Amino acid sequence: MTEVYFHYSNARDVLIDRSGTAMDDLAEARDHAEALVRSLIMTPSSEDWRGWILHMTDNDSDDVFALPFAAVLGKPH
Repeated sequence: MTEVYFHYSNARDVLIDRSGTAMDDLAEARDHAEALVRSLIMTPSSEDWRGWILHMTDNDSDDVFALPFAAVLGKPH
């Protein structure tokens, strides 16, 4: 198991995950990242999520992957 961190950013804000989450592998981490993004998108708010990106880092603060919210949102109709 590896401790990973899910941070969020856009052009003006950065939200840091200070607690981390234990993950068994990269596939589980990607699934979890997509679920986090979907959860934020589905929560009623006035936030325009299209410019946000989820960044996953490891214990050493190295970037593992980035998931743009727009990739989960899809194209506007």
